[in-house]
Formats: sequence, structure tokens, C-alpha cells
Amino acid sequence: MKILKIEFQNINSLRGTHSIDFTAAPFTTSSLFAITGPTGSGKSTILDVISLALFNHVPRLGKISRSEIINKGAILTRNQTEAFAKVTYESKSGLYTSHWSISTARTGNLREYDMEIIDEATGAILDLRKSDVPGKNEELIGLNYNQFIKSVLLAQGEFAQFLKAKKDERGELLEKITGTGIYRQLGRRAFEKYKQVNFEIQKQQDAIAVIRQELLEEEKVLDYTEALASKESECKPLEEEIKALDKNLELKKTIESQLKEIDRISAEKETSDINLKEFDEAYGLSLNQHEKVTPFADDLRSWSRLAKDCADLDKDFYTRTERKQANIQELQNCLKEVSGLTQIEVAQEEVESRLEEFSRKVRGLQEDLKDKLTEYKNLEKHFHTETRELPCELNKKDPEATLNQLKELKTNSEAKLKELKRQLQDVDLQEAASETIRIKRYLVDAREARNQVEKMRGLSAEINRLQSEIERLTPLVKELPKDIRHSEDQVKIFREKLENISLKKQNQLLLANLEEHRENLVDGQPCPLCGAAHHPYAEDLPKKNDQLDRDFRNTEKELIKWNQQLAGNITTLKHYGKNLVEVTERKELQAKELQKQETAFSENYKHLEVKEGSDWKEICDKYDHKLENLEQCQKITRSLECVETGVPILEEMMKTSKQGKEFRERLEAVYKGQNLNGDTQNLQTRWTRLKEIEKGIGEQLQELQDKITRSKDELSGLERELTTTVTEKGFENIAQAGEALLPETKYSELRNGRDQIQREIAKNKEILKVLTTQLERSRAGDVASTIDELQLQQQEKNTGLEKVRKECEHLKRLLLNDKENRQRLKKIREEIAEKEKKIRRWDLLNKLIGDSTGKKFNDFAQDLSLSHLLQLANVRLQDLSDRYRIDKPAEDEDDGLVAIDDHMGGQRRSVKTLSGGETFILSLSMALALSDLASKNVEINSLFIDEGFGTLDPETLDQTLDTLEKLQAESSKTIGIISHVDSLKERISTQIQLTRNGQGYSSLDVKG
Repeated sequence: MKILKIEFQNINSLRGTHSIDFTAAPFTTSSLFAITGPTGSGKSTILDVISLALFNHVPRLGKISRSEIINKGAILTRNQTEAFAKVTYESKSGLYTSHWSISTARTGNLREYDMEIIDEATGAILDLRKSDVPGKNEELIGLNYNQFIKSVLLAQGEFAQFLKAKKDERGELLEKITGTGIYRQLGRRAFEKYKQVNFEIQKQQDAIAVIRQELLEEEKVLDYTEALASKESECKPLEEEIKALDKNLELKKTIESQLKEIDRISAEKETSDINLKEFDEAYGLSLNQHEKVTPFADDLRSWSRLAKDCADLDKDFYTRTERKQANIQELQNCLKEVSGLTQIEVAQEEVESRLEEFSRKVRGLQEDLKDKLTEYKNLEKHFHTETRELPCELNKKDPEATLNQLKELKTNSEAKLKELKRQLQDVDLQEAASETIRIKRYLVDAREARNQVEKMRGLSAEINRLQSEIERLTPLVKELPKDIRHSEDQVKIFREKLENISLKKQNQLLLANLEEHRENLVDGQPCPLCGAAHHPYAEDLPKKNDQLDRDFRNTEKELIKWNQQLAGNITTLKHYGKNLVEVTERKELQAKELQKQETAFSENYKHLEVKEGSDWKEICDKYDHKLENLEQCQKITRSLECVETGVPILEEMMKTSKQGKEFRERLEAVYKGQNLNGDTQNLQTRWTRLKEIEKGIGEQLQELQDKITRSKDELSGLERELTTTVTEKGFENIAQAGEALLPETKYSELRNGRDQIQREIAKNKEILKVLTTQLERSRAGDVASTIDELQLQQQEKNTGLEKVRKECEHLKRLLLNDKENRQRLKKIREEIAEKEKKIRRWDLLNKLIGDSTGKKFNDFAQDLSLSHLLQLANVRLQDLSDRYRIDKPAEDEDDGLVAIDDHMGGQRRSVKTLSGGETFILSLSMALALSDLASKNVEINSLFIDEGFGTLDPETLDQTLDTLEKLQAESSKTIGIISHVDSLKERISTQIQLTRNGQGYSSLDVKG
């Protein structure tokens, strides 16, 4: 993984947009560079940008969120509304850019941050949620956040702490640095797993103990088995007696049920007899009469149908006669309407021809009118097209007014055009287009010249302001050295005074110690010096003198005050001196820029031929006014052309409109309707339909007359035949016989009803016969005891049987429980044996690595990791220093790491005794070793090392830089060193320099 480019905006103190491209000069010639600058200038901010853009984490703050930025005032530069961090990197997966950004809404509230990844090969943005971007970067790079900041962004503070930590602390730090906390979890999980499986076995052992207490003895099992067999033999006789009692009771209940059923059937038979009698009284006569006429029922129905048909035909004949009279009247009305439409008298045979002749005449007039209307609309459209630019609307009601308006517009336009031509005498109106371009170009140049004049005036004002600043700072810079010398004299005086007071206080302390011993002497107790019990010098002690303390504090305050004043004056002098130099340089630059702009101005705008001191606003207004006049002249010219074109078109429209009115008057004199086709077609259709109806009604009346004659003849013949038959059957006439004839459904319903009643009577008789026979058979097998006596006997037997069965069930339950307990016991023992086989590996694993905290296995794993890390660190340390090697402590040594001093015969000494520079050398070797350890599966080609070089002597610093240069040359890594050591700045030519200004912001500059 290699970082190719860093871009960011408004991060911490680095306001504005900044970019560091490691693929461009000077980084291409030297991949070892330094990030330099004073404390607080933002050196570590560059590292924050990298981790922020990739993982949304900052080492000093942790995970970044909107609330984190608001509450801590972090990341976003003060008084800025937006920020971003962007890192372009190359990995085995390809070339990608990870982007982090945040901004402020129009309401002033900070929005949530956003993240995205761009595939530089395709330019496409990966389809990811912002929360998924850190994980995707981890996948593409091959390092998570913790591994990244320990293998790419190296902070030596953690390794200096690691060197001097105790064994337990070192294990925790190594676990944190290497991310090997999994071993602690494995040890804890092994212990918990063994505890869990062993707990289950223990629970089963407890269950075995409980079950064994519930098992029956072998003698009791035999006794319970024999007792059960005896009790079961007692049940059989009782069950047989109960079964016999049940049979007798059932027979008693059957006889009782049969008696009840016989009574019910007898009652139903009596009800059916009554129903048959009532039916005969109600419907017997009707059924007899119907059955008399049944042989000639079809003739009676035919006679009724023919009589009804004859009546219906007479009624229909009368209705159609009335419709014929109404149709004749409608024909006469239609003929009158045709005569009214055509305005001539029309006979019946002339209706169609007269309507066609009238239609042709009206259509001719309508076509003539339509042509004139079309001609008028075309002229109107042409008029609108030609006069669309004129401030004149067509008055359709009074076109004469529009014509006068056009003539007036022509007169006014000609007058205006004459005046404009007079004002534009210096303009070639024949070439209006090119003249417009020329004037516009002059206007643009004049405006640019006006802006340039304003800029030059601003530069001149800035030069005057800088000169005033120089005049203000010069006397201040001259006066401050005097104040500094005075402050130095005062500091010297009060420092000497403070030393004198300090000597006096020391003498007083010696005396005070003796007096303190005197104060502590108590009569009766021996003196610690002489052993006497009487202390004559313990009385009349002198009072303490606090004046020296007050003089010391006052003198110290004065010394501090003059020291502060001295430091302030020195700082102010440096600040004023620096500002004076900067202001002088800026004044010279501004003066050169002003001279440059004045020269360029004279060259660029000499074609405008403007005199010095002219008002550029008036010049711009003059060109602007001339341009407006030219555009107005072109506009008026176009308007005159439109007027001259529109007047003859309008006159032709007026002529066409007059002709159209004449055609309309002729049309309205002949026909005023709106729908000629509808009116004529409706009349013709109506006339045709009425004539067809007249013909149809005549034919229908003739056909009806024939049907009436045939039907009446058939009815007379049928009446003669039926009169003799109905008289013989006892009926007075045909109508009476017809009334006796029942509808077929009614007759069927009555007949079925009578048959149903008769069937029920026969069925009841048969059932009574069968029931009587069954009752006699049941009484033959009955016993003398009553139902109550039998039920009492049954209850006694059931009670005895239930008692015996309960004793059997109890014995069975005892035996079954014992059997199940023995089976459960066998199953649990088998499960325990199986689990003990499986638990052997957990028992062994627990003994080897398990404990409740996971410390046992973690210590073992961290010891291996430490050995590997120390091996890699000593390889790196050989390049940095040939004096020391790092080793683990022996059993009899302090539990901190040990430095082996090869220059002192391999002497072993604690790393806590090393100097600051030696500690840094060893810490750097540990940091580089961790980078080697973390990058065994990931190629890391970018490395950033934080502060720590200030503790090295010049020789060691050179050797360290030689090692880093060698590392960079061997691995082609891009290595960045963060430091403010001056000698390091001189040694490394490629630098990212950070400087602070007076407002608290910093600037970034790349030097090579």
C-alpha cells in the first residue's frame, strides 16, 4: 500500500485548500522528506487527514461524528463552513481515492459527514454507504485502523512506554499494539468451555444420586409383582357380574322404550285418521268434479284459449286502426314542414326532388361564404406575421381604426428615424451590424479599463497604507532596545537580591532546626542529645521572624514581573522587526505591480484615445448611449418596413370582409339554419318512414281480419261438440264444466296430499304390529328385580371393582416408575461416559491454556510475539546503533526489558537507565519492527514517523537518518519524518513546511 496524494481543506489550523502530491517533484527525486514547523502549526494534522479520509478516525480523538466536531471544536477550521480530506492510494487491488467531507447548511447547522471511494481506473464512485467506506478501505489496503496507525503512522511514544513497562503492563501494551487480544479470549473460552461441559456432567451425577434413592429393592419388586397378579385375578369375576347386571338394566330400559314408542305410534295413527277425514271434507268434491271432466279436459282448455284469442284479435284490430289515422296526420304535418323549408308548395310525389334541389342551392352559397372566410383568415395571419414587431393590435370590429393607427405610426417613426440619423452621423448605418460589433468591443474595453483604473487606485492606496505602517513601526523598533536593556538591568538587580535573601533564609533554617528541638522538649522525658530529664532551655523561646519570607515573595514577584516584561519586549521587538521587514517587502512588491499595471494599461487601451484624467464612467456611458441609439435606429427601420407591408394587406382584408357580408346576407335570405344536411335528411327520412308505416299498417289490418274470421269459425265448431258432452256429465254449460277443471299442479298437489295421509295410516299400522311383537319377546327375557334394585347391585359391584383396579394401578405405577428410573439411570451413565470421552480434550486444553481471565495463554502468546518483535527490532537496531541489543529479562532481573551493552562486554542493564536519546533509538527500532511485523502480508510503501528526534545527539541523529535513507532506498518507501530539529531540516532537503500567522491559522509549503 502506498499513499500517492493528500488533499484537504479547512482541517484544524490549516485554513484553505492544500495538496501534497507524492508522485510529483520534489518527492519523485527524494522519497525521504520532513514535515517541519513550530509547535501547534499542524504537523500532526497531516497524519490526521490520512486517517480521517480512510477510516473516519483521528488518533487523538477517536471516531469522528457531527456531535464530536461540534462539542470539541475539532477538525473543522474555526469560522469555516466546509471541510474535506482526500487520500489517493495504490494497493494490490488497484488505484483508489477515499474522500471525507462535511459542510454547513444554509441554516448554519452542521450537516452529517459524508464518505465515498472513487476507483481511479474507471472514475466510478463505488456503491457504498458512508458507514461502509472504512471497512472497504480496510479490505482494499489489507490493514484495519489499529494496524494502519501502528505500521504506517508510527508514534514513538507508545514504544517508549512499551520499553519501560512492567511485565503485565507490557503484555497489555503488546496486545494493544499487535492486536493479538484473541489469545486472551481463547484462554478464557477454553476455561469457560471446560467449566460448561464439566458442569453438565456434574448435573447428571447429581441426577444419578437422586434416581438411585428412588429405586425399589429387589424383594419389594417381587412382592409388588405377586400382589399385582393376585389383584388382577380378583377383577375377572366382578367384571362378569357387572356385565350381567348391565345386560338386565339395558333390557329393562329397552322394554320401557318400546312401550313409549307404541304409545307414540298409536297417537300418530289417530292423528292421520283425523287428517284424512278433514281432507275429504275440504277437497273431496273438487277432486271428484275434476275427475269427471278429465276425459275432455283438452277440449275445454282449447275452447278457453280460442275464446281468449278472439277477444285479443278484436282488441289488436282496433288499436292498429287508430295508429293508421295518427300516421295520416303525421304525413300531412311533415309535408307542411318541407314546404316551409323550401319556401314553395310541395306535392307528396315531389318531396324528395324538392329537398335535393333546395340542398344544392344552399350548399353553393355556403361554399362561397367559406371561401371568403378562408381568404380573410389567410390575410389576417399574413398581417399578424408582418406586423408582429409593431405596437399595434388588429381591431377586427373597426379595421379602419387600425389602418389610421398604422399611418400615424409610420409618420412618427419617420420623424424619430430622422433624429437618430442626425445623432449617428459618425456611424455607417449601411453597415449597422459591423458598427454594432465595433461599438460593443469599445464598450467592453472601456469597462475593463475602468476596472483596471480602480485596481491601480487600490494598489496606490495600499502602498500609501504600507508607507504609513512603515513610518509607525520604525520608531517603535528603535525605542524597544532601550526598554529591553532597562528590563535586563532590573532582572539582574532583583536576581541578586533574591540570592541574598535565599542565603539569609538558609541560615535562619539552621537556627530554626535547633529552636524546633527546644520546642519539642518535655519535662520528665529524656533529651535526644544529652539524655537529661530536666530542660532549662525549653523556656523563653524567641519568636519566629517571618520578614525574610515576605521579602523573598515580594522580590520573587518583582523578578517574575521584570522577566515577563523583558520577554514581552523581546517578543514585541522580534514581532515589530519581522512586521517591518514584511511590510517593506510588500510595499516594494505593490509598487512594482503598480508600475507593471500602468505600463500594461497604456499599451492595452491606447486605441480608445482617451485623454489623461478623463472620467471613464462618462466614456462608458457615451459608448453605451451610442449603442442604444444604433439599436433603436435598426428597430425603427424594421418597424417602417412592417408598416409599409401591413397597410395593403389590411386594405385587402377590409375588401374581403365586405364581400363576405354580402354572401352571408344572400345565404340567410334562403336558409337560416345551422345544419343543412341534418334538416333536409331528417325531413326526408321522416317522410320515407311514415310512408313505410302507412303501407305496413294496411297489410297488418288485412292479415288481422283474416285471423279473426278463422278463429271465430273454429270456436263455433268446438262449442257445438262440447255442449252435448258437458250436458251428459251433469254440467249446465261449457263454462261451468271449465270451472270444474283444476289446474294440473293444483290437482297433483291435492292428490299427493291425500295419498300421503293414506300411506302414513298404513305405515303406522305396520309399525304397531312389529313393536307389539318385539315387546312380547323382551318381556320373555326380563327378570323380577326392579331397575332401582339392579342399579344398587351394579353400584356395589363397581365400587369393589374400582377399589381393586386402583390397587392394581398403584402397583403397576410403582413397578413402571422403578423400570423407567433404571432405564434413565442406564441412559445417563452412558451419556456421562460419552461426554467424558469428549471432555478429555477440553480438560487437557484447560490445563494447558485455560483460566478465568485468559491470562495464562495470553502471557504465553505475548511472550512469543515479544520474542519475534525483539528479533525484528534488533535487526533494525543494528542499523541505528552497534552498541545495544534488546532482550527479555531473566528470572532474577527486573521484569522490564533489558538492553545488552556490547561496548561494555555484553553488560545487561534495564532500559529504564537509558538516556532520552538511547531510549528513542530503541523505541524507533521497536516501531520499525512492528511495521515489519504488520506488513508481512501487506506491502507497505508509505511510512510516517512522529516526533522524538530532538533527543538525539548529532552523531546519532546522522546515523538514524542514514538508516532511514537506507530503508527508503532498499524498499522504495515514501518516508515522512515529523520534527522541529534544525539539523534534521538541514539534512533533509525535501520538506513540507508549516508556518503560523498572527490569526492562529497555518499555511503549508512544499520545498525541494
